[in-house]
Amino acid sequence: MKVTIRRTDNGLSAYVPRKDLEEPIVETENDSLWGGFVVLANGWQLLLPELPKDTPLPVTVEARKIVNDDAGIVAQRETS
Repeated sequence: MKVTIRRTDNGLSAYVPRKDLEEPIVETENDSLWGGFVVLANGWQLLLPELPKDTPLPVTVEARKIVNDDAGIVAQRETS
């Protein structure tokens, strides 16, 4: 899914245009942000692509939503 990451006065936020959803990023797996997961304030976990640490914001990237199931954590594919 397309996600726009931007810096706000309160930190980083993620906007998902398809859902018209903007949420603060409350946790990051990597200090550099890229190549790991982020957790949004609503509980969503998104897997971000590998990008250079100095990538200018705002930037729109292709991210995957991570879902928890009985087999563990699985990156969910967009179906449409």
